[in-house]
Order: sequence, then C-alpha cells, then structure tokens
Amino acid sequence: MPTASLSVLDVPFDERPDPDEYIRAAMEWHFGPDTGSPFWLRKARTLDFDPRRDVKGVADLALFPNVTGELREVPVRDLIPQGYGADARIVGVFESGGTTGAPKRIVCLRDWLDRLTHGLSADLDGLGIPRGVDWLAIAPSGPHMVGEMVAGTAARHGGLMFRVDMDPRWVKKLISAGKAEETDAYVSHLVEQAAYVLRTQEIGVLMTTPPLLERLARHDDLIELIGEKVKGIMWGGAHMDADTRDLLRTEVFPGCALYGTYGNTMILGGATERLGLGPDEPCVFDPRTPFVTFSVVDPASGEPVPYGERGQVVMNHVSKSALLPGNLERDLAIRVPSPEGATGDSVADVGPVAMFDDEVVIEGVY
Repeated sequence: MPTASLSVLDVPFDERPDPDEYIRAAMEWHFGPDTGSPFWLRKARTLDFDPRRDVKGVADLALFPNVTGELREVPVRDLIPQGYGADARIVGVFESGGTTGAPKRIVCLRDWLDRLTHGLSADLDGLGIPRGVDWLAIAPSGPHMVGEMVAGTAARHGGLMFRVDMDPRWVKKLISAGKAEETDAYVSHLVEQAAYVLRTQEIGVLMTTPPLLERLARHDDLIELIGEKVKGIMWGGAHMDADTRDLLRTEVFPGCALYGTYGNTMILGGATERLGLGPDEPCVFDPRTPFVTFSVVDPASGEPVPYGERGQVVMNHVSKSALLPGNLERDLAIRVPSPEGATGDSVADVGPVAMFDDEVVIEGVY
C-alpha cells in the first residue's frame, strides 16, 4: 500500500504542492484509522475501492460517490478529522443555501479559513486594492460561510468590516410565492442600510452580490458615493452575465476594480476571477488547486466536455480539514483550460441549471 508524507497537507500558503502527492497524503489522513473523521471511516466500509491504495491523484477523485446529500443530516462532529485531537480550532458550522431541498452542513476549521483568506487577500494586492481600508459586506452573516470568509479577508487585508445582513432564503421563499412587492421592499431595506454606511464611513472595499449591485446602481447618489470612496468591488453568490459585468465595470463603476468569486459552502470557498483578463475576455474563474478542483462534464454521461463547450460543474474539496469530492453542482459553465501549474478545469460563463434534484432553482439575491 503506497504511503505519502502528511507534511504536504500543511504546505505554506504561498506554495502549490504537487497535486498527486497532495491527494495521496490527503487519502492517508482522511482514511487513516487514527486521523480520519468518523464520517469518512464509516463511508470507507461501503466503497468498492480502497482510497489509500487506489486514489493516486486528482483524476482518481472521480471514484468517489457524491456524498453531499448526506450532509443534510450527518452529525457535524463526525466530519472533523480525529487527527486534530484537541487542537481542532473550529471557526463555525456553515450551511448551503437550501436552494434545492434542506440545507447541507459543513464544519470549517481555522487552518483552512486562513489559507483561503490569504489567497483572497493576495489577489486583492494583485488588483491594487490598498491594505488598511475598511469594508462593507451586503451578504449573509450566517448560516452561510461567506460572511466569515469576507470578515477574515477584510481583517487579513487590514480593514474593519461593516455588515448589512441579508437572508437569501427568505427572498427565495418570497419569489417562489410570487410576492414581488415584498421581495422589492426587502431589497430596498438592504440598500437603505448600505447607503447609510456608505454615507457615514470611509469604505474602500464593497462586497455583495450581482442583484444588489444592480439595485445600488439605480441610485445616482450611491453610484457617486461608491465612485468617490470604493477602490474595489468583490462580488459573488448569484451569477453575473457578461453584459452586466461589462456595464458595471466600464460605465457604472469605472473607477473600481471589479473582482468576482464563484463557489459555495460545499467546497468551503471557491474560485476567483483570473487576474489580468482583457476587456473583451469572459470572466474566467480559477479554483485554488489542488485544494479545490473543478471538472466540467456532460450531465448525461459524466464525461468531460471539450474545452470551449458547456457542461455541468463538478467540484472537489480536499484539504487537511475536510474531504468533499465529486459534488455535482447546480451550475453550467464553459470548460476552460486551467492556468499553468494548476490542475483540473477552470470555468467561464457560469449560470444555474433550471432544475436540480427535481427542484426549480431560484437564485434571488444570493
């Protein structure tokens, strides 16, 4: 049985480990009898392969079944690898949006959040977003993970964070019930709170969703305020089409660096917009491999689609703190080659499927 050094799981934040060596070490950790989580040690007994023997690299993650549906009910303590012992520093228990059925839950540990926020802050450096400026986040504070992720990034980048909390589940319920007036009133309530912060504080970074950006852009005074104060706009959650992105970037907020993120709670973060894209290039998202990897597949066959073609996104999260392979997402995207030194696929032109798990997909405000 092959073995791998577990030290690669703690590689410094600025280093990218050999992907296959990293995956082999992760299999040793997550399926070792003294280090693996109770959830995965139980699951191993039901698999028709041995992860420590048969999973030799990123491509072999496709052997795993998609277990994310089980995360709706599994006791969350069973997801924590035993190898941490008393040193497991839990940031929080977070949930998916519940767009298609009951929410799924994960546990986020400090070592992963630190790695994630380090990468986000480094990207902001690459965009020229100054350190030490304060942030406004119009986003869920919980039970979604995004609030903790943005707060950690703001702190790492030297800023204080102001919050306008949103409840995307409530908006989805209103939309599903056809209550357009109530939906509009709730979104106006969010904009009103954000406007007060923008008027009274020196906000250098704004984080929110495309629907909220579009609502902010209906107010000339807020466009002016954001143009005067904000250096960077981080968006994520709901999807943004290419025309909207171009309009916001070139005409509505031309003085702000627009920076997109794509992901979800089930991979404890996600992918970030590729830096250096030209004005006519689509928004490409690159996951932080080998910790998070994507593949874009034909939903009928499960086989990868050709580059440049559209398919359904499969996400893998493999870190010391969590293992979530083979998550068939509710999104379609164009398959794009990953950057040099990365593995798996990158994605562009992301948008939701109409139906997922026999449920109508409603994005709402997030």
